[in-house]
Amino acid sequence: MRLIGSMEQAFGVEELACLAGGDGAVGHAEVRGGGSVVLKCDAWPEWPAPPGFLCLGVGDADVVHCRAVAVGGISVTGVTHVFFGDRVGRVRDPLGGLYRIRTRVEELSPQERERRLKDPEFTEAVGYVQSVDFFP
Repeated sequence: MRLIGSMEQAFGVEELACLAGGDGAVGHAEVRGGGSVVLKCDAWPEWPAPPGFLCLGVGDADVVHCRAVAVGGISVTGVTHVFFGDRVGRVRDPLGGLYRIRTRVEELSPQERERRLKDPEFTEAVGYVQSVDFFP
């Protein structure tokens, strides 16, 4: 499956299973990345577009974001430091799937998170990361 190959190269996951029908459509696939197993399948033509995307916690969001782009992904938002202590970026894979890639870079008290919510630098950063132009 093309998507699993892309995920292996971009995110370092390992394929556990991939069941495809005679037409090549994937009915069930599993990959493991870190301590998590992710299940994926091809969408059926009558299904609506998905309303969300997958969030991946990784060791270094900057490195993984670059690697995902290097293997054919499209950067939707660059990796950005946001108010709650993460570095976050978004990538669209070659088949259109959306990934939020994040790394926790600092542990913050509730008071510090609240202060940062009022800081224009962090307000602008989170606005950028949460922008909805997935397909620029």
